[in-house]
Amino acid sequence: MTALDESKTAIDDLAHLARLALVGKERDVHTFVRRLANRYQLQAPQLSKDLAQLLRQAGSKTSVLRGTTVEAIPVDLDSRLQLARPEYPVQLDIEPQWRPEIQNQLRQIVAERLKEEELQNENLSPTRTALLTGPPGVGKTLAARWIAAQLDLPLIVLDLSAVMSSFLGRTGNNVRNLLDYAKGIRCVLLLDEFDAIAKRRNDDAEVGELKRLVTVLLQEIDNWPSSSLLVAATNHEDLLDPAVWRRFEAIIRFDMPTAEDVNRTLRLHLGDQPGATRWQTILTRVLQGMSYADIERAIRCARREAVVQVLPLEETLGRLVKERVEALPKVDRRGMALSLMEAGLSQREASEWTGVSRDTIRKYQ
Repeated sequence: MTALDESKTAIDDLAHLARLALVGKERDVHTFVRRLANRYQLQAPQLSKDLAQLLRQAGSKTSVLRGTTVEAIPVDLDSRLQLARPEYPVQLDIEPQWRPEIQNQLRQIVAERLKEEELQNENLSPTRTALLTGPPGVGKTLAARWIAAQLDLPLIVLDLSAVMSSFLGRTGNNVRNLLDYAKGIRCVLLLDEFDAIAKRRNDDAEVGELKRLVTVLLQEIDNWPSSSLLVAATNHEDLLDPAVWRRFEAIIRFDMPTAEDVNRTLRLHLGDQPGATRWQTILTRVLQGMSYADIERAIRCARREAVVQVLPLEETLGRLVKERVEALPKVDRRGMALSLMEAGLSQREASEWTGVSRDTIRKYQ
């Protein structure tokens, strides 16, 4: 490209930027400036750096929950419901504890965001997109909230009930409008239940509109700006279109908790509370097979019951153990009877809780 061509291109860029600004298209201005910052990385590195810095400063001043910006969240034209639920500041009751491999991946995403300027100096950008997979209740949504809290960014959560429309073409427009909105601010955008809008295109049961929507999503993910982080979460990775996987820069898999994970979760939610120590080992056994969310729910119920009924926590935790023991297969109750006796129950109580005869318990002792 000659110097004359470069000059003409720069003039055209300036004219287009002025046009967008004068008609008040703020989000389009952000998008175009971001495009210019990328375009001029080689021709004018300092200009590219200055434009990127302006974008970061503008993003930090436009939190979605300040001023009138929250009103700019797009709505479905029919129901007038907002297409996303904003949360800022994001506050967590407790500091989550994940397995080391998951913790490291999440911390890496946060660290890259905190070192964004250093990355840009090397013509690099932080992770822009992440896909979280795993069964329900294993911490995918919590991970997105944790990232937003660590970065002090708003969390924008796709409202699937508002986005999905019965009108032909409306669902695609809703998704596109929400993605355009999230591109214009610094935020963490969470597309929960991602499989609902990114299903396999070879599924004959799906209508043409949803298949076109997947194509739009793939294009949007490819062109997602580094100013915000797009996080998708799914419980059904087998339903995702195969082309989705290679579009995400980070893929983090969450599994059901192991015995060690259950034990760590119990310590997290019970701490050193009186009465918790006695049942710790048995709870670890009887709660295995449950998700993190279900374990937390069970412990919260026991704690609430202790407060409302004015009972020792040790007693309500014991009731939880008894309920779980009664739900165990018969073959597992024999070993559990011995564990209950180690926790301080009499032989008679262990027999009543497990349905294992006292003779059998003595035999196994």
